[in-house]
Amino acid sequence: MSKLLQEVIGELSKLPGIGRRTALRLAIHLLRMEPESVADMTRSIDRFRQEVKYCSVCNNLSDEEICPICADPERDHSTICVVEQVADVLSIENTHQYKGLYHVLGGVISPMQGISPSDLKIDLLTERIARGGVKEVILAISTSVEGETTLFYLMNRLRPFEGLKITSIARGIGFGDELEYVDELTITHALRNRREIE
Repeated sequence: MSKLLQEVIGELSKLPGIGRRTALRLAIHLLRMEPESVADMTRSIDRFRQEVKYCSVCNNLSDEEICPICADPERDHSTICVVEQVADVLSIENTHQYKGLYHVLGGVISPMQGISPSDLKIDLLTERIARGGVKEVILAISTSVEGETTLFYLMNRLRPFEGLKITSIARGIGFGDELEYVDELTITHALRNRREIE
């Protein structure tokens, strides 16, 4: 096998969710593309990596100092949805159901991986709330052990803010899930978040 091909496969397989087989398919596809298209792609990736910024307000990716969501006067600036990663913002935005602002933590607390609360953008969040105007914080954190730890830590950090409503996205059993295959933590959340059937 070509050393150049092996090198490209090695680099592509560093991406999350890309194994060596997929990396090989991508490399072969790149080889079949027009050279100008490949050059455009690599320039775009390089420019993205060099020029992208993090919003100074919410830590979301942005081309400017403040991201378009935070700068939008039509959004509800009294509500902040706290998420782990930028991808979570995109997932929520794709629903077209949420009209408030976001705060991207940049991960979850994970002592096993050496990620402590100080490694996350929690202080930036509390500074935003302290400036006033925020009425509700929605915690949209994963249900993993690390996510639960982060959720608990955030709740303790936010409780001192008088009048601040702290909510969490509903958790429980997904549509189509069979109860016997659902883990205990998910069942616990489902029972706690139960609602009356009308």
